[in-house]
Amino acid sequence: MISMIHILDAFVAVALIVLVDRILKGNNSRARTLPPGPEGWPLIGNVLDMPTSYEWQTFSAWSEKWGDIICVTIFGQPMVILNSPQHAFEILDKKGAIYSDRPVLTMASKMIGREPTIGMLRYSKRHRAMRRLLTQLIGSRENAARFSQHMESEVYYFLSRVLRQPEAVMKHVRKAAGAFILKMAYGYQVKDGEDELVDLAQRAIDVFSFTTTPGAYLVDIFPILEHVPTWMPGAGWKRKARDWAAELQEMYDIPYEFTKKQMAAGTAITSFTSRNLEVNPTDQDQMIQYAAASLYAAGTDTTVSAINSFFLAMMCYPETQKKAQFEIDSVIGSDRLPVLADRDQLPYINALCSEVLRWQPVAPLGMAHSSSQDDYHAGYFIPKGAIIIPNVWKFLHDPDVYTNPSEFNPDRFIPTSNREAEPEPRQYAFGFGRRICPGLHLAEASIFLSCAMSLAVFHISKPVIDGVTVEPEIKYSSATISHPQPFQCSLIQRSAKAEALILAMRDESEP
Repeated sequence: MISMIHILDAFVAVALIVLVDRILKGNNSRARTLPPGPEGWPLIGNVLDMPTSYEWQTFSAWSEKWGDIICVTIFGQPMVILNSPQHAFEILDKKGAIYSDRPVLTMASKMIGREPTIGMLRYSKRHRAMRRLLTQLIGSRENAARFSQHMESEVYYFLSRVLRQPEAVMKHVRKAAGAFILKMAYGYQVKDGEDELVDLAQRAIDVFSFTTTPGAYLVDIFPILEHVPTWMPGAGWKRKARDWAAELQEMYDIPYEFTKKQMAAGTAITSFTSRNLEVNPTDQDQMIQYAAASLYAAGTDTTVSAINSFFLAMMCYPETQKKAQFEIDSVIGSDRLPVLADRDQLPYINALCSEVLRWQPVAPLGMAHSSSQDDYHAGYFIPKGAIIIPNVWKFLHDPDVYTNPSEFNPDRFIPTSNREAEPEPRQYAFGFGRRICPGLHLAEASIFLSCAMSLAVFHISKPVIDGVTVEPEIKYSSATISHPQPFQCSLIQRSAKAEALILAMRDESEP
């Protein structure tokens, strides 16, 4: 029988071969002038320089010393950090033909099973075909507006839940976001109270967020570790991957099978899945399944982060809240709630939604790209296979571009006779080039409705406990999708009329 020592020796030998190969390639690349960055160590490169949390802040600080395009290496793997939007657009947009791939994250893509979804799928014919399925449905503002009734009804339910249980607003935000996407993607109506599909998908989304940071797991650096037996000491991460993969497969299968059963029974609500299964050949069934899962996995988490940031901002910036409510009261009145068709008549609410995306970007480092061939940019060599990181947080907090960037101020996006509007954050917040989020119009519509309707009926303020005002801590998680840490806030209906309006609209939306 092969001994444990022999197995370990084999793995170490293979790992060393891979490492030496990468180092030799890295040295060759370095001779061709990679972008500047912190000086690394032999073999390990910049492993000891890399931050373990809030990487975007460290990368922003590095730009003061090394400029707006920086390179580090991790065990010979080059990583290029873009700290200016100009570099991001020139590389990721203008050179999209060679910068639209994704790095292979062995843990998230292969071991857990995210590889088939559009966010992780390698740039290929399959990726483009899946993207076409999604853009045909939601690829424009007009297309996204087709789902306005679905969105509006789910926000009515959300408002009624907040009215009933205001202290659980963050929980209600998550359920509302999941409910809308499940209805749109699968024709599934979530249950009142706890819902197993919402809970299942949320667990899968949480795993995605903390496994998709490049280098988060050693197996992402040394893919050979994928073959480590689960029974080996120290292989707990692999056992976790096995469990996560099983749960993710359930997220792919359960709602998809629900739609197919509803279609067979003739009771299906029109949805992305039902519509595509009706008109596309059967050999596209799997692509439709993964495209629908992509809608849910990508759309829910980002929207939840943005809407929770809205509530946090309104609590901390009451004058902004008053100004937004004045616009709603003046334009809409108090006899109805704002709807998506009102968007163009509410410029301050639109500016507020833009500021939500800028103030605390939901994906501070975007999603990593990968170069598919050697390239030169700004005089620097970028090798094939380099990981490209756009530092979106830096783009949106540059004091040379955004006045007092740490402050929440929607007025920055409204031009006056004395100044121009500051750059619109949506051009950074939803990705770049051929990997831009296909659901951006849907996300913007959902954020607008949630913010506008909430402001119309609720007064949002800091909680008062035993006569003492609780000051919120503006602190966010460090992950691919960054969320505000749990916070308390006070939500009180603005009037008895507002309460009656919430209940009436909820009742009208009952299926």
